[in-house]
Amino acid sequence: MNASSPESTAPGPAGHESAAGRVVLLTTSHRVAPGLLSWPAWQALRSADTVLCADGAHPQLPYLREAGIAVEHTAPTARELVDACAGGRTVVVVATGDGEPALTDGLARLAGSGRVAMPELELLPASYDLPGARLLDLVQVMDRIRAECPWSSRQTHEGLAKYGIEEAYELVEAIEAGDREELREELGDVLLQVVFHSRIAEEHPDTPFSVDDVAAGIVAKLIHRHPHVFGDETAETPEDVKAHWLRTKAEEKRRTSVTEGIPVGQPGLALAAKLASRARTAGLAVPLPQGDGIGYELLALAVRAEAAGVDPEAALRAAARAYRDAIKATEGTGPARGEE
Repeated sequence: MNASSPESTAPGPAGHESAAGRVVLLTTSHRVAPGLLSWPAWQALRSADTVLCADGAHPQLPYLREAGIAVEHTAPTARELVDACAGGRTVVVVATGDGEPALTDGLARLAGSGRVAMPELELLPASYDLPGARLLDLVQVMDRIRAECPWSSRQTHEGLAKYGIEEAYELVEAIEAGDREELREELGDVLLQVVFHSRIAEEHPDTPFSVDDVAAGIVAKLIHRHPHVFGDETAETPEDVKAHWLRTKAEEKRRTSVTEGIPVGQPGLALAAKLASRARTAGLAVPLPQGDGIGYELLALAVRAEAAGVDPEAALRAAARAYRDAIKATEGTGPARGEE
């Protein structure tokens, strides 16, 4: 770029560039399909005197060239970029993935020196991440880990099952503790389990599926089970929503019993409460089985808790934490270890 140095920093008439010109730093998101740029971005590209990009493999380049935008593959210094704007020229820099920090730092130093007539500087986001776009990063990271990590590449659904249970319990613990930072982290760990299992599922020789299939399935299910949101039905109360949800599930699964679909491997109190909830929602007056032993007493307590709107598992955990604290308090006031 052999343009002459600018002669003036004074702005021209309204609607015209200053003699020092204009630099537009165009940023794009790699999470958005290349070529899907905003209208202001296309306007800037088409009206520019020069378009530069330091990355010859930038994903936007084929689409820009297809649209008739001439792009020079070069990495100018800050001074070269300022000189290229001389005479009121506009230069658009298509930023690489790191955002051109060396170039922007150099421009800041030139502006701070007070010895250089600086062009107008504009940061123009050409594409934006939609909500949930970072999930694409997680999928890409998981793909690479699955391919290159000696441990992750050997994992199976069966081998990872225990981690799913552990992460779910740690999430519940974070919720009950009210720890927002821990909650965010544990949600990420649970999400990792979903993405990890989905990645493994892609390799099944007969019935593979991907994380997109998983997402598509739950989207379809949510829409179908929320006709009061996506359809013509109405629901005035949470009870209305729950009743429709259960009715729709029964139709989908063609279940002959309200107990179908309840995992019997879950903790006993949660299992008892879930069975009681299904029976109550279905309007079934079911007498509790009579028997001797603590199991039947716990069953009666779980059913009573569910009827009162209390989660028996959460209630027992809260009581257990109080018991834990009492144990710690007793340990702190007792004799030192070895002095008994």
